[in-house]
Amino acid sequence: MLTQVVEGVLVHQSELLRNNSVVVQGRAGVLLVDAGITGSEMACLANDLHELGLPVVAGFSTHPDWDHVLWHAELGEVPRYGTARCAADMQELRSKAGWQARAAEGLPPEIAGDVPLDLFGLITSLPTGTARIPWDGPDVRIIEHPAHSPGHAALLVEGSGVLVAGDMLSDVFPPMLDSFSDANDPVEEYLVGLRLLEDTTYDVDALVPGHGSAVGGADQIRARIDLDRAYLHALRDGRTPDDPRIGSAKPGWEWVSGIHEGQAQSFARWSERDGAGD
Repeated sequence: MLTQVVEGVLVHQSELLRNNSVVVQGRAGVLLVDAGITGSEMACLANDLHELGLPVVAGFSTHPDWDHVLWHAELGEVPRYGTARCAADMQELRSKAGWQARAAEGLPPEIAGDVPLDLFGLITSLPTGTARIPWDGPDVRIIEHPAHSPGHAALLVEGSGVLVAGDMLSDVFPPMLDSFSDANDPVEEYLVGLRLLEDTTYDVDALVPGHGSAVGGADQIRARIDLDRAYLHALRDGRTPDDPRIGSAKPGWEWVSGIHEGQAQSFARWSERDGAGD
């Protein structure tokens, strides 16, 4: 079911992980951001758009995680854009023998039989530094940043004032960091990403995260940013975050606390290793 966020911007939410697929109306059709995760849900979305007389004319994947690079044939053969790094990651994955089997192994077992992989990861690279999505519709600014994963990008639908945040600013997941390595500090990278998103809040009236509930109003959006920043500061300082997303999960979502526990352990090991190398 499609829900209007503001005029010209609609959202379709997947059931399992509360993924948000965002539909932006243009002159000849719609831009579809992060199409969804199951075949039945994407087919339902395609049917809803067909009934509204809104063909898909372009797609965009906010980053290269499996649940953001899926597509369904009924959505049409259209360019599916992503950042250069996102597209490169997908090209590398698909170039290796047996990639479909490995991708299938990483799917949640509840939906593994209903996730079409034939069009998985077919992303059209946008040149590095591209500022806006090339399509016949409202200006959609690309805000690429280092948080969460390589090649991650948020989108700002200018005119409508909607920030499509990708896997950030969620009310169901705490910040999910990129992998810890000798080459990067994922906490600092995430803080950089938050600062870039914060810079847009003066132009934003509504936020759609990759997972969870959309919110309206600059104050609510800044509250999401403050919550993510407080989590990161606590993680960096070795404190247990006072964060409702990991402390009081609804039934069936208790596993979310494991995201934090794994990150806390990884950061502790990384900090010890990084400190030993100084």
